[in-house]
This record gives sequence, structure tokens and C-alpha cells, in this order.
Amino acid sequence: MTDVGGINGIIGHSPQMQEVFRVTRKVAPSSATVLLTGETGTGKELIARALHELSSRATGPFVRVNCGALSESLLESELFGHMKGAFTGAHETRTGRFEAAHGGTVFLDEINSVSYQLQVKLLRVLQEQEFERVGDTKTIRVDCRVVAATNVDLTDEIKAGRFREDLYYRLNVIPIYLPALRERRDDIPSLVKFFVRRYAEQNGFAVARVTTNALNFLSQYEWPGNVRELQNYIERALVLASSDEIDAADLPTHVRGLAPVRIGRNEDNDIETLCTSLVSQGIAASGEESTDVYNAVVSQVEREVILQVLRQCQGVQTRTATRLGINRNTLHKKIDEYGLQQESR
Repeated sequence: MTDVGGINGIIGHSPQMQEVFRVTRKVAPSSATVLLTGETGTGKELIARALHELSSRATGPFVRVNCGALSESLLESELFGHMKGAFTGAHETRTGRFEAAHGGTVFLDEINSVSYQLQVKLLRVLQEQEFERVGDTKTIRVDCRVVAATNVDLTDEIKAGRFREDLYYRLNVIPIYLPALRERRDDIPSLVKFFVRRYAEQNGFAVARVTTNALNFLSQYEWPGNVRELQNYIERALVLASSDEIDAADLPTHVRGLAPVRIGRNEDNDIETLCTSLVSQGIAASGEESTDVYNAVVSQVEREVILQVLRQCQGVQTRTATRLGINRNTLHKKIDEYGLQQESR
């Protein structure tokens, strides 16, 4: 495949990323709605910005909305605006993000977090390019392109009754999948070099050399946090390095395989690694079959951990998943498994 070059600071010479760049450049000039999918930290917002900057709307605004960071009522007001007195605290009329994005692009991140009821209003905007502010009857028409992103499989959300099928088809006109870093390991050396240079310049350091040993560990690690995680570890290693090179000792222990897998590294074992020592103690104390004790302790502790974090996050699932270091789809499954639906509300 021909190397079409990076886009907007995204490094990628692997076939997977070259395909992402090709499709992005191909569809950017159109007004078609784009749905970006992929794990957290894969660069979905960078691609959304590239779609805007490579389009005829580049001179217009690029407006980002994190749908998972707001409650339903606040998100509706954020997206569509509200009239003065529409609700308690609405002391003045406010323009929503769709209005603000007129002539440009609105990026709806974590679109899977939008409530089922609010999805109806979103569908209307996509189809008719019109809406009303909260507390108003006047119809407002806008001209903006919609780019949405999700880190969960929306078809699973549809099956679970959490996402409208008609909205999914309206969003999924042009799907672009952002591969996980472990799916494009060939890009890791280039990414490491890029981040070393960036953070050296930002901190006034000399550009450190990365040893072969360190690079081997970085290339073998599974990267549950993807490029964002790699970026953080390179900055950390550069700051903490005791010489003008980054060696394996400057990397976190779990990257070198010297510590238990941290939460989120493997979705099938999320949080369970917290329970290892408790399982061992339980087996020794009870004399029961190790498998039975393991399953019982893991379930008990896992449920309690999720429950406590849900309460700390006031039931906001996106925030809870982020704090636990797991995928939001995994959190959904755990909530159903442990009967924590009420807490999640």
C-alpha cells in the first residue's frame, strides 16, 4: 500500500493506519456523517479534526462535545441551548453546540452515552438539520457536519435496548475504525521517537536515545490505553531517566512484565487482578477447592469495587469506567451481572 503520510500529527505507517488516512482524505471533502469507532486512546478526536480541516468547512468552527461527561438534562441544554427561565438555574438564554457549529463540524464523542430519549432529538437534527432550544418553540435550522465517536459496539447497545437502531444507521454512513495499538505494533518505534522528541522539546531536555531493550518491551506490551498510554509512559521515562538514554528500567514495572496486569489490560480479567492475594488467603483458610474460592472471592470483591466507584461517580458510567480503567461496554456487562442497575442510574 502506498504511504499517504500522517494526518494532523497522527503517526502511522502500518497498513491499518494507511487505510485510515486514505478513507479520511477521501471522505473529508463531503458532508457525509462519519462514525469513528475504536478503543479509548486510539486517536478518534484527531481524525475528527482532520475530517474538518481537510473539508470545505475548515474555516468554520470545530465544536467538540463529550456526551459521556454530562447528565441527560445538561447534555440536552449543551447540545441545543436553552431559553432564560427554561429550568432552575437558566438565568439567561444560551446558544447550544449545534448552533455554535453552524458552517462547521460538531464532534459528538462517546455518542453511546446519550440517553435513549435524547437520541430522538439527535436523529431529527441529523435528518432535518433543525431543532428547538430547551424551553422554546422556535425552530432553529443549522448547517453543520456531524462526526460521532464511540468506544463500544453500538450493535450490542442496540440489542440491549440502549441505542436506537434508526440513529445508528443515520450515524454509520461512513464508518472509520481506529485500530488498537496492539494491532499495529509496527508503528510503535515511530511513535516512541515522535513522543521522545516532543517531550524533550517541551521540557528543554536533550533528545534521549531509546535502548533496544526498552523498545522490545514497549513493542511487546498489550497497550490497553493505546497511544495515549504510550504517550504518558514516554513522557514519564524521559523525565525520570538518569542518563541521556531511556532504558527498560525507566519503564513501569507492568510494561516489563514484573508486576500484575493493571486494571483494564485484559477485558476478560478486568479488576480480577486486584483479588489475587485474597484468593490465596481464602484457599488456605477454607481448604475448599481453589476454583470455587477463586470465583467466589473475585465476584465478591469485583462487585464491591464497581459499586463503590459507581457511587463515587454518582452513577455516571463513562466516568466510572474511566476510573476503573475498563471499557464502558465491559462495565455495562458487569452492572447487569451484579444487578447494579439501580446504582448506575
